Amino acid sequence: MSLFDAGLERTLATSGPLAARLRPRTLDDLVGQRHLLGSGSPLRRLVEGGGTTSVLLWGPPGTGKTTLAHIISSSGGRRYRELSAVTAGVKDVRAVIDEARDTLGLSGVRTVLFIDEVHRFTRTQQDALLPAVENGLVTLVAATTENPFFSVVAPLLSRSLLLTLEPLTDDDLRILIDRALHDPRGYGGRLAMDPDAVAHLLRLGGGDARRVLTALQAAGDATLAAVKDAVKDTAKESDDAGVGGIPARVGLATLEQAVNRAAVRYDRAGDQHYDVASAFIKSMRGGDVDAALHYLARMLDAGEDPRFIARRMIILASEDVGLAEPGALGVAVAAAQALEMVGLPEARLALAQAVIHLALAPKSNAVFRAIDAAARDVRTGRGGPVPIHLRDAHYPGAGNLGHGGGYRYPHDHPGGVVGQQYAPDSLVGSDYYLPSEHGFELRASQRLAFLRATLRGADDPAAARDSEDKQSGASDHEAGRAR
Repeated sequence: MSLFDAGLERTLATSGPLAARLRPRTLDDLVGQRHLLGSGSPLRRLVEGGGTTSVLLWGPPGTGKTTLAHIISSSGGRRYRELSAVTAGVKDVRAVIDEARDTLGLSGVRTVLFIDEVHRFTRTQQDALLPAVENGLVTLVAATTENPFFSVVAPLLSRSLLLTLEPLTDDDLRILIDRALHDPRGYGGRLAMDPDAVAHLLRLGGGDARRVLTALQAAGDATLAAVKDAVKDTAKESDDAGVGGIPARVGLATLEQAVNRAAVRYDRAGDQHYDVASAFIKSMRGGDVDAALHYLARMLDAGEDPRFIARRMIILASEDVGLAEPGALGVAVAAAQALEMVGLPEARLALAQAVIHLALAPKSNAVFRAIDAAARDVRTGRGGPVPIHLRDAHYPGAGNLGHGGGYRYPHDHPGGVVGQQYAPDSLVGSDYYLPSEHGFELRASQRLAFLRATLRGADDPAAARDSEDKQSGASDHEAGRAR
Protein backbone atom coordinates (compact mmCIF):
# COMPACT_ATOMS: atom_id res chain seq x y z
CA MET A 1 0.00 0.00 0.00
CA SER A 2 1.40 3.43 -0.95
CA LEU A 3 1.81 6.26 1.56
CA PHE A 4 -1.03 8.07 -0.18
CA ASP A 5 -3.36 5.06 0.12
CA ALA A 6 -2.40 4.56 3.76
CA GLY A 7 -3.08 8.20 4.56
CA LEU A 8 -6.39 8.11 2.74
CA GLU A 9 -7.44 4.99 4.63
CA ARG A 10 -6.57 6.59 7.98
CA THR A 11 -8.57 9.71 7.09
CA LEU A 12 -11.63 7.72 6.05
CA ALA A 13 -11.36 5.60 9.21
CA THR A 14 -11.79 8.68 11.37
CA SER A 15 -13.91 11.06 9.31
CA GLY A 16 -15.55 8.99 6.59
CA PRO A 17 -19.12 7.73 6.47
CA LEU A 18 -20.21 5.91 9.62
CA ALA A 19 -20.97 2.74 7.64
CA ALA A 20 -17.41 2.69 6.28
CA ARG A 21 -15.84 3.38 9.70
CA LEU A 22 -17.78 0.55 11.32
CA ARG A 23 -17.22 -1.96 8.54
CA PRO A 24 -16.53 -5.36 10.19
CA ARG A 25 -13.00 -6.66 9.77
CA THR A 26 -13.66 -10.33 10.51
CA LEU A 27 -16.50 -12.75 9.96
CA ASP A 28 -17.16 -12.84 13.69
CA ASP A 29 -17.81 -9.08 13.64
CA LEU A 30 -20.35 -9.40 10.84
CA VAL A 31 -23.97 -8.86 11.90
CA GLY A 32 -26.61 -11.12 10.37
CA GLN A 33 -26.15 -13.84 7.72
CA ARG A 34 -25.76 -16.56 10.35
CA HIS A 35 -26.76 -19.14 7.75
CA LEU A 36 -23.51 -18.41 5.85
CA LEU A 37 -21.09 -18.16 8.75
CA GLY A 38 -21.35 -21.46 10.58
CA SER A 39 -18.28 -23.52 11.40
CA GLY A 40 -17.07 -25.29 8.29
CA SER A 41 -19.31 -23.29 5.95
CA PRO A 42 -17.95 -22.62 2.44
CA LEU A 43 -17.63 -18.90 3.17
CA ARG A 44 -15.70 -19.44 6.42
CA ARG A 45 -13.41 -21.95 4.71
CA LEU A 46 -12.78 -19.45 1.94
CA VAL A 47 -11.78 -16.76 4.45
CA GLU A 48 -9.86 -18.89 6.93
CA GLY A 49 -8.31 -21.31 4.47
CA GLY A 50 -7.32 -18.80 1.84
CA GLY A 51 -8.94 -20.77 -0.97
CA THR A 52 -9.30 -19.62 -4.55
CA THR A 53 -12.99 -20.35 -5.06
CA SER A 54 -14.82 -17.42 -6.65
CA VAL A 55 -18.07 -16.38 -5.03
CA LEU A 56 -21.20 -14.59 -6.17
CA LEU A 57 -22.99 -12.68 -3.41
CA TRP A 58 -26.69 -12.16 -4.08
CA GLY A 59 -28.85 -10.08 -1.77
CA PRO A 60 -30.58 -6.75 -1.12
CA PRO A 61 -28.59 -3.55 -0.55
CA GLY A 62 -26.97 -3.09 2.85
CA THR A 63 -26.75 -6.76 3.78
CA GLY A 64 -22.94 -7.09 3.81
CA LYS A 65 -21.87 -7.94 0.26
CA THR A 66 -19.08 -5.34 0.08
CA THR A 67 -18.03 -6.10 3.66
CA LEU A 68 -17.67 -9.79 2.86
CA ALA A 69 -15.52 -8.91 -0.16
CA HIS A 70 -13.18 -6.85 2.06
CA ILE A 71 -12.99 -9.65 4.64
CA ILE A 72 -12.16 -12.21 1.97
CA SER A 73 -9.51 -9.92 0.46
CA SER A 74 -7.81 -9.32 3.81
CA SER A 75 -7.41 -13.02 4.56
CA GLY A 76 -4.37 -14.96 3.40
CA GLY A 77 -2.31 -11.91 2.39
CA ARG A 78 -4.13 -11.43 -0.89
CA ARG A 79 -4.18 -8.32 -3.00
CA TYR A 80 -7.50 -6.51 -3.40
CA ARG A 81 -8.85 -4.76 -6.46
CA GLU A 82 -12.34 -3.35 -6.92
CA LEU A 83 -14.36 -2.49 -10.03
CA SER A 84 -17.84 -1.09 -10.40
CA ALA A 85 -19.90 -2.53 -13.22
CA VAL A 86 -21.48 0.90 -13.63
CA THR A 87 -18.24 2.54 -14.80
CA ALA A 88 -15.83 -0.28 -15.76
CA GLY A 89 -15.54 -1.81 -19.21
CA VAL A 90 -13.78 -4.79 -20.79
CA LYS A 91 -10.54 -2.80 -20.96
CA ASP A 92 -10.60 -2.25 -17.20
CA VAL A 93 -11.29 -5.91 -16.54
CA ARG A 94 -8.37 -7.02 -18.72
CA ALA A 95 -6.05 -4.49 -17.09
CA VAL A 96 -6.80 -5.92 -13.63
CA ILE A 97 -6.31 -9.47 -14.91
CA ASP A 98 -2.94 -8.58 -16.51
CA GLU A 99 -1.85 -6.90 -13.27
CA ALA A 100 -2.96 -9.96 -11.28
CA ARG A 101 -0.92 -12.22 -13.57
CA ASP A 102 2.21 -10.10 -13.13
CA THR A 103 1.79 -9.91 -9.34
CA LEU A 104 1.27 -13.65 -9.02
CA GLY A 105 4.32 -14.36 -11.17
CA LEU A 106 6.63 -11.93 -9.38
CA SER A 107 5.57 -12.30 -5.75
CA GLY A 108 3.20 -15.27 -5.63
CA VAL A 109 0.44 -13.03 -4.21
CA ARG A 110 -3.04 -13.73 -5.51
CA THR A 111 -5.59 -11.04 -6.34
CA VAL A 112 -9.15 -10.76 -5.13
CA LEU A 113 -11.26 -8.87 -7.67
CA PHE A 114 -14.47 -7.42 -6.29
CA ILE A 115 -17.07 -6.36 -8.86
CA ASP A 116 -20.07 -4.52 -7.47
CA GLU A 117 -23.40 -4.71 -9.34
CA VAL A 118 -22.06 -7.38 -11.68
CA HIS A 119 -25.53 -7.72 -13.21
CA ARG A 120 -24.83 -4.45 -15.03
CA PHE A 121 -21.96 -6.05 -16.96
CA THR A 122 -22.82 -7.04 -20.51
CA ARG A 123 -22.38 -10.62 -21.64
CA THR A 124 -19.10 -9.67 -23.34
CA GLN A 125 -17.77 -8.08 -20.16
CA GLN A 126 -18.72 -11.12 -18.11
CA ASP A 127 -17.17 -13.45 -20.68
CA ALA A 128 -13.88 -11.54 -20.34
CA LEU A 129 -13.66 -12.77 -16.74
CA LEU A 130 -14.04 -16.47 -17.55
CA PRO A 131 -10.40 -17.49 -18.30
CA ALA A 132 -8.99 -15.77 -15.20
CA VAL A 133 -11.70 -17.26 -12.97
CA GLU A 134 -11.33 -20.68 -14.58
CA ASN A 135 -7.59 -20.99 -13.89
CA GLY A 136 -7.68 -19.23 -10.51
CA LEU A 137 -5.64 -16.26 -11.66
CA VAL A 138 -8.09 -14.05 -9.74
CA THR A 139 -10.53 -14.87 -7.00
CA LEU A 140 -13.70 -13.18 -8.16
CA VAL A 141 -16.08 -11.81 -5.56
CA ALA A 142 -19.09 -10.42 -7.42
CA ALA A 143 -22.11 -8.75 -5.82
CA THR A 144 -25.56 -8.36 -7.27
CA THR A 145 -29.03 -7.34 -6.12
CA GLU A 146 -30.60 -9.04 -9.15
CA ASN A 147 -31.41 -12.73 -9.59
CA PRO A 148 -28.11 -14.11 -10.93
CA PHE A 149 -29.87 -16.88 -12.83
CA PHE A 150 -31.23 -14.15 -15.09
CA SER A 151 -28.47 -11.53 -14.93
CA VAL A 152 -25.21 -13.54 -14.87
CA VAL A 153 -24.02 -15.70 -17.77
CA ALA A 154 -24.23 -19.43 -17.10
CA PRO A 155 -20.47 -20.17 -17.51
CA LEU A 156 -19.56 -17.57 -14.89
CA LEU A 157 -22.33 -18.74 -12.60
CA SER A 158 -21.16 -22.35 -12.82
CA ARG A 159 -17.59 -21.33 -11.91
CA SER A 160 -18.67 -19.44 -8.78
CA LEU A 161 -20.10 -20.34 -5.41
CA LEU A 162 -23.51 -18.66 -5.09
CA LEU A 163 -24.21 -17.24 -1.61
CA THR A 164 -27.61 -15.69 -0.87
CA LEU A 165 -27.74 -12.89 1.72
CA GLU A 166 -30.92 -12.06 3.63
CA PRO A 167 -32.17 -8.64 4.82
CA LEU A 168 -31.06 -7.89 8.35
CA THR A 169 -33.60 -8.37 11.12
CA ASP A 170 -34.55 -5.66 13.60
CA ASP A 171 -32.43 -7.44 16.21
CA ASP A 172 -29.44 -7.35 13.85
CA LEU A 173 -29.96 -3.63 13.24
CA ARG A 174 -30.21 -2.94 16.99
CA ILE A 175 -26.76 -4.51 17.40
CA LEU A 176 -25.43 -2.18 14.70
CA ILE A 177 -27.02 0.88 16.29
CA ASP A 178 -25.58 -0.01 19.69
CA ARG A 179 -22.17 -0.57 18.10
CA ALA A 180 -22.35 2.81 16.34
CA LEU A 181 -23.20 4.59 19.57
CA HIS A 182 -20.49 2.96 21.73
CA ASP A 183 -17.66 1.82 19.45
CA PRO A 184 -14.68 4.25 19.32
CA ARG A 185 -14.87 4.08 15.53
CA GLY A 186 -18.41 5.43 15.86
CA TYR A 187 -19.56 7.89 18.49
CA GLY A 188 -17.67 6.29 21.38
CA GLY A 189 -20.39 6.76 23.99
CA ARG A 190 -20.98 10.43 23.20
CA LEU A 191 -24.50 9.71 21.94
CA ALA A 192 -27.62 7.88 23.12
CA MET A 193 -30.96 7.43 21.37
CA ASP A 194 -34.50 7.67 22.65
CA PRO A 195 -36.50 4.44 22.20
CA ASP A 196 -38.99 6.03 19.77
CA ALA A 197 -36.08 7.31 17.67
CA VAL A 198 -34.60 3.81 17.56
CA ALA A 199 -37.99 2.39 16.49
CA HIS A 200 -38.25 4.97 13.69
CA LEU A 201 -34.68 4.25 12.61
CA LEU A 202 -35.49 0.54 12.35
CA ARG A 203 -38.51 1.33 10.18
CA LEU A 204 -36.37 3.51 7.97
CA GLY A 205 -33.78 0.76 7.66
CA GLY A 206 -35.95 -1.93 6.12
CA GLY A 207 -33.21 -4.53 6.69
CA ASP A 208 -30.50 -2.30 5.14
CA ALA A 209 -27.54 -1.70 7.46
CA ARG A 210 -26.07 1.08 5.33
CA ARG A 211 -29.34 3.00 5.32
CA VAL A 212 -29.61 2.72 9.11
CA LEU A 213 -26.06 3.93 9.72
CA THR A 214 -26.39 6.77 7.20
CA ALA A 215 -29.56 8.04 8.89
CA LEU A 216 -28.00 7.62 12.32
CA GLN A 217 -24.96 9.64 11.27
CA ALA A 218 -27.13 12.46 9.94
CA ALA A 219 -29.07 12.66 13.20
CA GLY A 220 -26.05 12.03 15.41
CA ASP A 221 -23.88 14.72 13.81
CA ALA A 222 -26.78 17.20 14.00
CA THR A 223 -27.22 16.43 17.71
CA LEU A 224 -23.53 16.85 18.47
CA ALA A 225 -23.40 20.10 16.52
CA ALA A 226 -26.38 21.46 18.47
CA VAL A 227 -24.75 20.51 21.78
CA LYS A 228 -21.46 22.11 20.74
CA ASP A 229 -23.23 25.35 19.84
CA ALA A 230 -25.06 25.33 23.17
CA VAL A 231 -21.80 24.81 25.06
CA LYS A 232 -20.18 27.68 23.19
CA ASP A 233 -23.06 29.95 24.03
CA THR A 234 -22.63 29.21 27.75
CA ALA A 235 -18.81 29.34 27.62
CA LYS A 236 -18.61 25.75 28.83
CA GLU A 237 -17.03 24.09 25.84
CA SER A 238 -15.72 20.64 26.68
CA ASP A 239 -14.40 17.57 24.96
CA ASP A 240 -17.40 15.66 26.21
CA ALA A 241 -20.56 15.81 24.10
CA GLY A 242 -23.02 16.35 26.89
CA VAL A 243 -23.04 18.33 30.07
CA GLY A 244 -20.86 16.67 32.70
CA GLY A 245 -19.95 13.84 30.32
CA ILE A 246 -23.57 12.69 29.93
CA PRO A 247 -24.20 11.45 26.36
CA ALA A 248 -26.21 13.74 24.10
CA ARG A 249 -29.57 12.21 23.21
CA VAL A 250 -30.89 11.78 19.70
CA GLY A 251 -34.64 12.30 19.88
CA LEU A 252 -37.34 11.44 17.37
CA ALA A 253 -37.75 15.05 16.26
CA THR A 254 -34.04 15.36 15.48
CA LEU A 255 -34.06 12.11 13.51
CA GLU A 256 -37.15 13.17 11.55
CA GLN A 257 -35.57 16.50 10.69
CA ALA A 258 -32.20 14.96 9.78
CA VAL A 259 -33.62 12.43 7.34
CA ASN A 260 -36.50 14.67 6.18
CA ARG A 261 -38.99 11.92 6.84
CA ALA A 262 -41.68 11.97 9.48
CA ALA A 263 -42.23 8.95 11.66
CA VAL A 264 -45.45 7.16 10.80
CA ARG A 265 -47.37 6.41 13.99
CA TYR A 266 -48.08 2.79 13.27
CA ASP A 267 -47.77 -0.28 15.44
CA ARG A 268 -47.79 -3.44 13.34
CA ALA A 269 -49.03 -5.47 16.31
CA GLY A 270 -51.35 -2.93 17.95
CA ASP A 271 -54.30 -0.63 17.47
CA GLN A 272 -52.73 1.36 14.65
CA HIS A 273 -52.36 -1.79 12.58
CA TYR A 274 -56.04 -2.65 12.88
CA ASP A 275 -57.30 0.93 12.68
CA VAL A 276 -55.40 1.80 9.51
CA ALA A 277 -56.21 -1.53 7.87
CA SER A 278 -59.89 -1.03 8.72
CA ALA A 279 -59.87 2.49 7.27
CA PHE A 280 -58.11 1.15 4.16
CA ILE A 281 -60.81 -1.46 3.52
CA LYS A 282 -63.69 0.89 4.29
CA SER A 283 -62.27 3.57 1.99
CA MET A 284 -62.19 1.13 -0.95
CA ARG A 285 -65.64 -0.19 -0.05
CA GLY A 286 -66.96 3.38 0.05
CA GLY A 287 -65.37 4.37 -3.24
CA ASP A 288 -62.94 6.98 -1.83
CA VAL A 289 -59.94 6.20 -4.01
CA ASP A 290 -57.83 9.05 -2.59
CA ALA A 291 -58.28 7.98 1.03
CA ALA A 292 -57.58 4.36 0.08
CA LEU A 293 -54.30 5.36 -1.58
CA HIS A 294 -53.35 7.39 1.50
CA TYR A 295 -53.81 4.38 3.78
CA LEU A 296 -51.93 2.14 1.34
CA ALA A 297 -48.97 4.54 1.33
CA ARG A 298 -49.17 4.86 5.11
CA MET A 299 -49.00 1.12 5.66
CA LEU A 300 -46.16 0.62 3.19
CA ASP A 301 -44.18 3.51 4.67
CA ALA A 302 -44.60 2.08 8.15
CA GLY A 303 -43.25 -1.30 7.10
CA GLU A 304 -46.50 -3.27 7.07
CA ASP A 305 -46.19 -6.70 5.49
CA PRO A 306 -47.30 -6.03 1.88
CA ARG A 307 -48.65 -9.58 1.63
CA PHE A 308 -51.16 -8.70 4.35
CA ILE A 309 -52.30 -5.73 2.25
CA ALA A 310 -52.64 -7.89 -0.86
CA ARG A 311 -54.64 -10.53 1.02
CA ARG A 312 -57.08 -7.90 2.31
CA MET A 313 -57.67 -6.67 -1.23
CA ILE A 314 -58.35 -10.19 -2.49
CA ILE A 315 -60.96 -10.62 0.24
CA LEU A 316 -62.56 -7.28 -0.55
CA ALA A 317 -62.74 -8.12 -4.26
CA SER A 318 -65.23 -10.91 -3.52
CA GLU A 319 -66.84 -9.63 -0.34
CA ASP A 320 -67.59 -6.07 -1.40
CA VAL A 321 -67.25 -5.95 -5.19
CA GLY A 322 -68.24 -9.45 -6.19
CA LEU A 323 -69.94 -9.92 -9.53
CA ALA A 324 -70.77 -6.26 -9.85
CA GLU A 325 -67.31 -6.17 -11.47
CA PRO A 326 -66.17 -9.75 -12.20
CA GLY A 327 -62.62 -8.65 -13.11
CA ALA A 328 -61.94 -7.21 -9.66
CA LEU A 329 -60.84 -10.52 -8.15
CA GLY A 330 -58.43 -11.11 -11.01
CA VAL A 331 -56.92 -7.66 -10.55
CA ALA A 332 -56.42 -8.23 -6.81
CA VAL A 333 -54.87 -11.67 -7.34
CA ALA A 334 -52.61 -10.30 -10.09
CA ALA A 335 -51.37 -7.59 -7.71
CA ALA A 336 -50.54 -10.23 -5.09
CA GLN A 337 -48.68 -12.30 -7.69
CA ALA A 338 -46.79 -9.22 -8.90
CA LEU A 339 -45.72 -8.57 -5.32
CA GLU A 340 -44.29 -12.08 -5.03
CA MET A 341 -42.51 -11.81 -8.38
CA VAL A 342 -40.88 -8.38 -8.19
CA GLY A 343 -41.14 -7.32 -4.52
CA LEU A 344 -41.04 -3.82 -3.13
CA PRO A 345 -40.61 -1.02 -3.99
CA GLU A 346 -41.67 -1.75 -7.56
CA ALA A 347 -44.72 -3.82 -6.58
CA ARG A 348 -46.26 -0.81 -4.84
CA LEU A 349 -47.41 0.27 -8.30
CA ALA A 350 -49.30 -2.98 -8.79
CA LEU A 351 -50.84 -2.63 -5.32
CA ALA A 352 -51.85 0.97 -6.05
CA GLN A 353 -53.36 -0.06 -9.39
CA ALA A 354 -55.46 -2.70 -7.65
CA VAL A 355 -56.53 -0.23 -4.94
CA ILE A 356 -57.73 2.24 -7.59
CA HIS A 357 -59.58 -0.49 -9.49
CA LEU A 358 -61.32 -1.80 -6.39
CA ALA A 359 -62.26 1.65 -5.13
CA LEU A 360 -63.75 2.70 -8.48
CA ALA A 361 -65.55 -0.58 -9.14
CA PRO A 362 -69.33 -0.89 -8.61
CA LYS A 363 -70.01 -2.67 -5.34
CA SER A 364 -72.14 -5.63 -4.34
CA ASN A 365 -72.05 -7.93 -1.33
CA ALA A 366 -74.40 -10.44 -2.98
CA VAL A 367 -71.67 -13.10 -3.19
CA PHE A 368 -70.95 -12.71 0.54
CA ARG A 369 -74.65 -12.91 1.43
CA ALA A 370 -75.18 -15.90 -0.88
CA ILE A 371 -72.49 -18.12 0.61
CA ASP A 372 -73.48 -17.06 4.13
CA ALA A 373 -77.10 -18.04 3.51
CA ALA A 374 -76.08 -21.40 2.04
CA ALA A 375 -73.70 -22.08 4.94
CA ARG A 376 -76.42 -21.18 7.45
CA ASP A 377 -78.76 -23.79 5.96
CA VAL A 378 -76.00 -26.40 6.04
CA ARG A 379 -75.21 -25.67 9.70
CA THR A 380 -78.89 -25.89 10.69
CA GLY A 381 -79.30 -29.28 9.04
CA ARG A 382 -81.26 -28.27 5.98
CA GLY A 383 -80.31 -30.42 3.05
CA GLY A 384 -81.11 -34.03 2.44
CA PRO A 385 -80.14 -36.70 -0.06
CA VAL A 386 -78.78 -35.77 -3.46
CA PRO A 387 -81.55 -36.26 -6.06
CA ILE A 388 -81.21 -39.74 -7.53
CA HIS A 389 -80.88 -38.54 -11.13
CA LEU A 390 -77.80 -36.47 -10.14
CA ARG A 391 -75.96 -39.28 -8.38
CA ASP A 392 -72.78 -40.83 -9.77
CA ALA A 393 -73.61 -43.59 -12.25
CA HIS A 394 -70.11 -44.60 -13.32
CA TYR A 395 -69.24 -47.36 -10.89
CA PRO A 396 -70.49 -50.95 -11.40
CA GLY A 397 -73.91 -51.54 -9.92
CA ALA A 398 -74.90 -47.87 -9.82
CA GLY A 399 -77.42 -48.44 -12.57
CA ASN A 400 -79.13 -51.16 -10.53
CA LEU A 401 -79.67 -48.57 -7.81
CA GLY A 402 -81.23 -46.18 -10.27
CA HIS A 403 -78.43 -43.67 -9.95
CA GLY A 404 -78.36 -41.22 -12.85
CA GLY A 405 -81.66 -42.45 -14.23
CA GLY A 406 -83.69 -39.67 -15.79
CA TYR A 407 -80.83 -37.18 -15.88
CA ARG A 408 -81.35 -34.68 -18.67
CA TYR A 409 -78.11 -33.53 -20.35
CA PRO A 410 -78.39 -29.74 -20.78
CA HIS A 411 -76.38 -29.62 -24.00
CA ASP A 412 -79.01 -31.72 -25.73
CA HIS A 413 -81.61 -28.97 -25.27
CA PRO A 414 -82.09 -25.51 -26.81
CA GLY A 415 -80.10 -22.84 -25.05
CA GLY A 416 -78.15 -25.43 -23.06
CA VAL A 417 -80.71 -25.33 -20.23
CA VAL A 418 -83.44 -27.82 -19.35
CA GLY A 419 -85.93 -27.96 -16.52
CA GLN A 420 -84.97 -30.44 -13.82
CA GLN A 421 -84.33 -30.49 -10.08
CA TYR A 422 -80.79 -29.96 -8.80
CA ALA A 423 -81.25 -29.03 -5.15
CA PRO A 424 -82.21 -31.53 -2.44
CA ASP A 425 -85.98 -31.76 -1.89
CA SER A 426 -85.94 -29.60 1.23
CA LEU A 427 -84.12 -26.76 -0.54
CA VAL A 428 -86.13 -26.53 -3.74
CA GLY A 429 -86.96 -22.87 -4.28
CA SER A 430 -84.29 -21.54 -1.95
CA ASP A 431 -82.74 -18.40 -3.42
CA TYR A 432 -79.25 -17.77 -2.03
CA TYR A 433 -77.82 -15.50 -4.69
CA LEU A 434 -79.75 -12.24 -4.88
CA PRO A 435 -77.84 -9.97 -7.28
CA SER A 436 -77.84 -6.23 -6.89
CA GLU A 437 -78.56 -3.80 -9.70
CA HIS A 438 -74.98 -2.52 -9.72
CA GLY A 439 -72.58 -3.04 -12.62
CA PHE A 440 -72.49 -6.48 -14.18
CA GLU A 441 -75.01 -7.85 -11.67
CA LEU A 442 -77.78 -5.89 -13.37
CA ARG A 443 -77.33 -8.14 -16.39
CA ALA A 444 -76.66 -11.18 -14.22
CA SER A 445 -80.07 -10.77 -12.59
CA GLN A 446 -81.75 -11.04 -15.99
CA ARG A 447 -79.91 -14.25 -16.80
CA LEU A 448 -80.68 -15.58 -13.33
CA ALA A 449 -84.42 -14.99 -13.79
CA PHE A 450 -84.36 -16.94 -17.06
CA LEU A 451 -82.45 -19.85 -15.54
CA ARG A 452 -84.63 -20.13 -12.46
CA ALA A 453 -87.81 -20.00 -14.55
CA THR A 454 -86.51 -22.73 -16.85
CA LEU A 455 -85.11 -25.01 -14.15
CA ARG A 456 -88.01 -24.77 -11.75
CA GLY A 457 -90.98 -24.38 -14.02
CA ALA A 458 -91.25 -25.27 -17.06
CA ASP A 459 -89.92 -27.22 -19.89
CA ASP A 460 -91.15 -24.53 -22.31
CA PRO A 461 -88.12 -22.33 -23.08
CA ALA A 462 -90.41 -19.71 -24.61
CA ALA A 463 -92.11 -19.16 -21.26
CA ALA A 464 -88.73 -18.81 -19.60
CA ARG A 465 -87.60 -16.34 -22.25
CA ASP A 466 -90.77 -14.32 -21.68
CA SER A 467 -89.85 -14.23 -18.00
CA GLU A 468 -86.34 -13.07 -18.87
CA ASP A 469 -87.69 -10.39 -21.21
CA LYS A 470 -90.05 -9.13 -18.53
CA GLN A 471 -87.23 -9.02 -16.01
CA SER A 472 -85.02 -7.22 -18.54
CA GLY A 473 -87.73 -4.68 -19.22
CA ALA A 474 -88.25 -4.05 -15.53
CA SER A 475 -84.54 -3.61 -15.03
CA ASP A 476 -84.30 -1.20 -17.97
CA HIS A 477 -87.17 0.76 -16.50
CA GLU A 478 -85.47 0.96 -13.12
CA ALA A 479 -82.20 1.95 -14.77
CA GLY A 480 -83.99 4.68 -16.68
CA ARG A 481 -85.54 5.99 -13.47
CA ALA A 482 -82.12 6.01 -11.89
CA ARG A 483 -80.75 8.04 -14.79
